[in-house]
Amino acid sequence: MLAGALIKNYLDFFRSKQHAVLPSGSLIPENDPTVLFTTAGMHPLVPFLLGQPHPSGRRLCNVQKCIRTGDIEGVGDEVHLTFFEMLGNWSLGDYFKKDAIEWSWEFLTKWLKIPKERIAVSVFAGDNDAPRDEEAASIWKSLGVPVERIAYLPKGDNWWGPAGKTGPCGPDTEMFFYKGKVVPAKFDSNDKNWVEIWNDVFMQFNKTDAGLVSLSKPNVDTGMGVERTCALLQNKSSVYETELFVPIIEAIRGLSSKQDVRAERIISDHLRAAVFILADDTGIIPSNEEQGYVLRRLIRRAIRYGRNLGLNDFCHVIGSVVIIEYSSRYPELKKNELRILAELQKEESLFRQKLEDGMRMFEKVASKNIAGEDAFLLFQSHGFPLEMTVELAKERGFSVDVVGFQECFKKHQELSRLGSEQKFASGLADHAERTIRMHTATHLLHAALRKFLGIDVRQKGSNITQERLRFDFSFPRKMTQDEIKKVEKQVNDWIQTKTPVAREEMSLADARKSGAVAFFDEKYDENKVSVYDIPAISREVCTGPHVKNTVDVGHFRILKEEAVSAGVRRIKAGVE
Repeated sequence: MLAGALIKNYLDFFRSKQHAVLPSGSLIPENDPTVLFTTAGMHPLVPFLLGQPHPSGRRLCNVQKCIRTGDIEGVGDEVHLTFFEMLGNWSLGDYFKKDAIEWSWEFLTKWLKIPKERIAVSVFAGDNDAPRDEEAASIWKSLGVPVERIAYLPKGDNWWGPAGKTGPCGPDTEMFFYKGKVVPAKFDSNDKNWVEIWNDVFMQFNKTDAGLVSLSKPNVDTGMGVERTCALLQNKSSVYETELFVPIIEAIRGLSSKQDVRAERIISDHLRAAVFILADDTGIIPSNEEQGYVLRRLIRRAIRYGRNLGLNDFCHVIGSVVIIEYSSRYPELKKNELRILAELQKEESLFRQKLEDGMRMFEKVASKNIAGEDAFLLFQSHGFPLEMTVELAKERGFSVDVVGFQECFKKHQELSRLGSEQKFASGLADHAERTIRMHTATHLLHAALRKFLGIDVRQKGSNITQERLRFDFSFPRKMTQDEIKKVEKQVNDWIQTKTPVAREEMSLADARKSGAVAFFDEKYDENKVSVYDIPAISREVCTGPHVKNTVDVGHFRILKEEAVSAGVRRIKAGVE
């Protein structure tokens, strides 16, 4: 089954179960400030998983664009990807384990026609905090899954959350497909032939400082990876052998006189991910900060491996193939094509100069065997992969201290991991009062900017933590100090009007007719959206959450105004 058919079948199936089909959310999370990218379908639904009513109802499904960079070094094998599509269905306090499991079984065995004997499942084994999930196991048994095909696994395998120290969490049940020829009678989770294809998470607890408390209205959150499922259904040994990658890899081979399977996979994955990040209407471009840094790393890593294949000035060519292959599902690719290709060309040109600088450094250290610290410096500062340093050193009759390099690299990864854990520590639980106040402050800030700088000002993106809000907007020049003071004063004046903040539901078309601002069309459900209205001040299409009254925001203060890219400015601000 091809990817398009898999996605259509999935959405049609859950539509038949009274689920509203949502558009894919942005790759840049609006409601979860704890991650750089949307890593799962649940991210755009954070406020609703926490109890806010969703305008489309309590049963939802979609195919979501996702980026995960934790396993970037693994890309190039059979399964690892940075960009992927995730199928998901959700119950917001509606159905629970029985329906979720029975529908999973029905879709796998009847709609996808996977032989039942090739399916196994795992459930939570229980521990001192939460009981063994006999309920899920009992439902699987009632569907005919043999006892020997049901594994009870610990929290590390079958438990989700909370994303932070506290918040929603619960057991999950995972479904596995056996890709080998002869299916064993007993399920062994350590057998690599058993491949996970679907995960049903049951958010039935709230973790507090005092322990786990049962939720009165538990939620269901599921996920099925499109690429991995397609490979299994098509009997392919790798996701890169499916139609999702074949045209991209063929284009790479058409430009190269060499063939290197791992390099081709890395280039195709990284440039596919880069194209989707660049296509996002939030306007992320390569930089040395946050999402821009990840984007830069992906493009430059693709260029490094392109060098192994003798490729030059190729990123925009491969980018065009990605746009052609995916724009029918994601129209933002075609809409932002010129920007995507221009940024790919620009970054490739910049990095080739960087590589030349790196070669000069290499020549300085290559008069003898190369120390691990020097090899790592070449990697970190100039983008030289270890294999390139080893190859160049070998040509000169020298060796490289690979073990020393790996020790430096491991130390760097550990520092990066600790930094990330510190930065992104709260996750789903980060909807504290202060964060919600910041969210409403962004609406007031947007309105003030449009008042003083003109209605051509458009939001290009935002990121909110408990410490600060970051608001990106279109504007051709640096704001003057007088303009910054006026905007700040206006926001604080509006806060003191003690105006109620109201939420309404309507179609996107009606929202626009009512005067609501809505700049990110591709992430809205056209049939029903939430409109947050601050009468006579601001009216925006938004998923929330927000304070009940402007006075609850507190005192607003602009911390910094700076450039992000050509025609895009950024304000960092806080509330006190």
